[in-house]
Amino acid sequence: MTTPVPGSQPDIAPPRLWVCEHCDTVYHRRELACGEVARCVRCDAILARYHSMGVRGMLALVITAMIAFTQANIWPIVTLGLNGQLISTTLWGCIVMMWKDHSQVVSVIAACTLFFFPIGKMLLLGWVLLFARTGRRAPGFRLAMVTLYHIGPWTMSEVFVLGALVAIVKAHMYFDVIPNVGVFAYGVLMMIITAFASIDVRRLWDLTEERPA
Repeated sequence: MTTPVPGSQPDIAPPRLWVCEHCDTVYHRRELACGEVARCVRCDAILARYHSMGVRGMLALVITAMIAFTQANIWPIVTLGLNGQLISTTLWGCIVMMWKDHSQVVSVIAACTLFFFPIGKMLLLGWVLLFARTGRRAPGFRLAMVTLYHIGPWTMSEVFVLGALVAIVKAHMYFDVIPNVGVFAYGVLMMIITAFASIDVRRLWDLTEERPA
């Protein structure tokens, strides 16, 4: 457990301090041991976790996620069979069908949370990590980090995978259902996102510094 710093709550934490983003309590920062988690004594929020993965490991994870994301959007998700007829579609095929079926609000939400926000997050992470390998901050680093913070909760690929699995089980009562490569690629992407969720990208503020061009 860390010790609060009395009477000090700056807007931006210096490198030797932690600031709880829930209650703004300030703590002296220290190195964490393997498996250790620092929590706020006031609201019990997580301040930081121990991470063994470095910048290069995070970049490799992002590249792997982008490959899985590309495969998930290229290949069909599922094939439905009824009376000898087979119908298969990709994620974008489902979004287009919802749009044509007068469900524009649902199609826009699906497009944002399943495509635009995830790919935006991966591209921004890849951008800042590419420069962070050498300890530098990428151009537009501050804007990229703020954007990552705001779009993080809206990347819902794991919710889509769980919903797709439930839909496949239920649809099997009425159709011949054949899971395709796309849904398996989304399953891999879900596991990568879950692994990345435990990594605090805010560490990049401390691991990088502004350098003249």
